[in-house]
Amino acid sequence: MTPLDMLRRISPTELAQLGMQEIAYVKTVEVDGRLVQEVHAADGTTIGVMDDRDVAFAAVRQHDLEPVSVH
Repeated sequence: MTPLDMLRRISPTELAQLGMQEIAYVKTVEVDGRLVQEVHAADGTTIGVMDDRDVAFAAVRQHDLEPVSVH
């Protein structure tokens, strides 16, 4: 079976788990009138909120994940 065939047969649950152990998303949001950085797992679960983007990226890297910006 080729990798493409494997992707075509991936279940919704398996798709949701892709990147869970490698990637965290950092998104700027407004909370109580101020801009903060939300950190999300690959499945969209919020795993942290920080005041500074650089701090958010550093925290993600400290947990052996790759930070990715979301706009």
